[in-house]
Amino acid sequence: MSHATGERRAFRDSVEGKISSIGISKSSNDFEALRHARARWVEPDNPEEKSIKPESDAGWNDVGFHNPAIRTPNLDHLAKEGVILNQNYVQPLCSPSRAALMTGTYPYRMGLQHLVIVRGQRVCVPLNKTLLPEILKRKGYQTHMVGKWHLGFCDWKCTPTYRGFDSFYGYYSSLEDYYTKVYATGFDFRDNKTLLRSANGTYSTYLYSRRIRQIIDSHDTSNPLFLYLPFQSVHEPLEVPKNYSDLYPEITDEKRKTFSGMVTALDDAVGDLIVSLKRKGIYNNTLLVFTADNGGWVTYGGNNYPLRGGKFTVFEGGTRAVSFVHGPMFNKTGIKYEGLMHMVDWLPTLAEAAGAQYDGSDLDGVSQWQSLLSLALPSQRQEVLYNLDLRMDPVQGRAAIRYGDYKLVAGFPGLYPTWYPPPGAHGAQAAKDLVKAEVSIDCDKERNFTDILDTAEQAFRESIDVTAPIFYYLFNLKDDPEERNNLYDSHPDIVKQLQDRLDAHKKNYVPPNFPLPAPEADPAKFGGAWSPGWCPDI
Repeated sequence: MSHATGERRAFRDSVEGKISSIGISKSSNDFEALRHARARWVEPDNPEEKSIKPESDAGWNDVGFHNPAIRTPNLDHLAKEGVILNQNYVQPLCSPSRAALMTGTYPYRMGLQHLVIVRGQRVCVPLNKTLLPEILKRKGYQTHMVGKWHLGFCDWKCTPTYRGFDSFYGYYSSLEDYYTKVYATGFDFRDNKTLLRSANGTYSTYLYSRRIRQIIDSHDTSNPLFLYLPFQSVHEPLEVPKNYSDLYPEITDEKRKTFSGMVTALDDAVGDLIVSLKRKGIYNNTLLVFTADNGGWVTYGGNNYPLRGGKFTVFEGGTRAVSFVHGPMFNKTGIKYEGLMHMVDWLPTLAEAAGAQYDGSDLDGVSQWQSLLSLALPSQRQEVLYNLDLRMDPVQGRAAIRYGDYKLVAGFPGLYPTWYPPPGAHGAQAAKDLVKAEVSIDCDKERNFTDILDTAEQAFRESIDVTAPIFYYLFNLKDDPEERNNLYDSHPDIVKQLQDRLDAHKKNYVPPNFPLPAPEADPAKFGGAWSPGWCPDI
C-alpha cells in the first residue's frame, strides 16, 4: 500500500466516527467533513428502496474496480460487495441511453437515435411513452430526480416534473459550467420549476449531495423511495476543486488529471449517499444500480482501455458500460455476471423488483430480475442492438448488432474508432494524436454539429485501408472482446444471419427527429435562462 493511500485511509478512519453528529448544515466545514466521510459497511436485509445512479461519460477504465489508479473506494466497495455487470450495454451517447432507460424502448423506435437532444430542438421523449418513475409511482413510490435530464424540455410537459417525478433538482440539458450553471448565454438549473440562481458559484456535485441528504432525511419511510441520480460528473467541461485533482500527482496529462479528480469527487458523493441511507435506517432495504450512460469521451480525459473506441462509437468502448448492482437480495456477491443486458432492460427489471404492474407489450426491454437474483439462470437476452441510424451524418456509429458471441458493425462505426491507452498515467507521455480520424468537436458551437460530419467520415476513411464502399466488421466477442480481429471475410454465413436480424429491426425504424434549433428557444426571451414553454404543439 502506498504512503498516499495509507494517509487517505487513515483520514477516512478518523472522520468515520463523527458521521452521526453531522446534520444537513450548509456550513462549509460540516459539508467538507461529510464529503470525505466513508460509511461502515454492514450486511443489508429486506429491500424496499431503489436508487439508480447513471454516471455521465464514465469509461471502462475510469473506476477503481477496473483500474486501481483511480481512487473510488465507495464505488469499489459497493461493486465488490454487489454484482458487477460485465456485459451491460448502453447507447453510444447520452440522450439515447437515458431515453432507453426511462422507456424500455430502443431509441431507433422513437427517433432518438441520432446524436443528443440539443437545446432549442422541438424534441423530447415521446409523450405517449410511460416512464419508469410513473410506473413506480403507481406502486406507491415517492420518486425524486437529482441531476441531469437531457431528454428534452421545449415544453413543460416534457420535463421531469410532469413525467413522474415528485421532485426535480438539476438541469435540463448538457455541457453547462459546474459552478455558474451557464451554457453559452443561458442559465440552466432548477428546483422543480423554479430557476435556482443561488446555485451559481457552488460545484454541482456538492449541491447534488446536499439535496440527496435532504430528500432522504425528510422521507416518510411508510412509503417506498425511488431516487434517480444522474449527476453531472464526469461529463465535460472538465472542472473540479483543486484538492481532488491534486490526488493524482502521477498523472501528467492535465485533462486526465482533472477528469480523475472529478471521478473521485463523484465517489465521495456516493459515500455521502450511503451515509444518508444508513442514518435514515433504510440502507439495509436499498437496491442500488450504478451504470455509465456511454463510454468515456477520450478527448476529455475519459478512457475505455483495453476496449476499442469510446463515446460516439458502436465499438465496445462506447457501449459496454461500467455497471453493478448492490443490495440485500443478492445471495452471491463479489462476482461478475456475464449475462447480456441492455439499458432498455432496467425498466422491466426494476418494475418487477418493485412488484409494479406495467404494459410490456411494446417494450424492447426484458426483465432480468430473476437472472440477477439467482445468477444461475441465463440472461433473458441473447441479442443487443447497439444503434440503428440511417441518417447520412456520421459522428456516432450507424448500425451494429450482437447475437450470442458475434457482433456485426455495418457502416461508419463512429468517431474514436481505435484503442487509447490511458493518457499521462504513471509518467507516460500523453497520447496527443489519438488517430487521424479524430475530429475535435467544439461543443460551444452546438448548433453547427452537422457541419463537421462529412469531414469526420472522410478523415476516418483516409485513416484506414478501405476495401469497400461501406465499413463492415464481424467480431467474436467471447474470444476477442477488444475487437482486434475482423472476421467479416471468413464467416459469410454468420454475417448474413446478423444482417438479416438487423434488417428485421429496420421494419420498426423511425427516422431521427433531429431538427435545427428554433429561435424561440433563445434564453434572451426567458430572462437569460434555458426554459420550457415555447413549443406547446410538440
